Amino acid sequence: MSVDSPAAQPATPDSLIEQCLSGDQVAWEAIVRQNWRKVFNVAYKFVGKHDEAEDLTQDIFLKIFRSLDTFDRRANFQTWLISVSRNLCIDHYRSVRKERETIDRGVDASELSPAAPEPGPIAALEQRDRVVLLRQAMSALPETLRTAVLLRDIQELSYQEIADQLRLPEGTVKSRINRGRTELARQIRKLRGDDFGPSPAVLKRTGAY
Repeated sequence: MSVDSPAAQPATPDSLIEQCLSGDQVAWEAIVRQNWRKVFNVAYKFVGKHDEAEDLTQDIFLKIFRSLDTFDRRANFQTWLISVSRNLCIDHYRSVRKERETIDRGVDASELSPAAPEPGPIAALEQRDRVVLLRQAMSALPETLRTAVLLRDIQELSYQEIADQLRLPEGTVKSRINRGRTELARQIRKLRGDDFGPSPAVLKRTGAY
C-alpha cells in the first residue's frame, strides 16, 4: 500500500530572495510571477494605459532585482515591494514631466495653444511628438553632454551632486551642461526643420532653455 508523500510547501519570500542573491534565475522568475499583478496595478494607476503600465512594470522589476540586496529581511517583503514600486512610479512621472518641460523650452511660445482642461486627441498626439523629439535630440548629443544634461535637467541633481557622481570639477560640470543645452536646442531646431532659427544666445535671452 503506497503512502502519499506530503505536498511540497511553497517557497517563502525570504528563501526566494536568498536564492536570487545566489544567482538562481528560477527563484527570481517565481518572485516576478507571484508579484507581477500587484506591481502592474500600481503602475497602471500612474500611467492609465495597459501597454505603458506593462513597460513600466518591467522596468520596476529590473530595478527591484538590482536593489534586492538592500531589502531588510526583518520587514515584510510585500510591503517593501509595493513601496519601492510606488516610489519608482513617482520617479517615472517626474522624469516624463521634466522631459515635457525641457522640450517645451525649444518650442516657440507663439505656437502653443491655450491649455484646455482636457486636451483632445490632437493635443495629446502633439505632446507625445514633443517627447519623441526631445529623445531624438538627446540621442544626438555626445555622451558626455547628454549625461550632464540628463542629470541636471531630468534628474534635477545639484551641480555638486553631478560633480561627485561623475568625479569631475564643478566648473567642468557647469560647462558641459551649458554646452549640452546649447547643442540640444540646436538639435531640436534641426529636427523641426528650423535650423536657421534664433541662435542659442537669442534662445537664452528669451528663456527657451
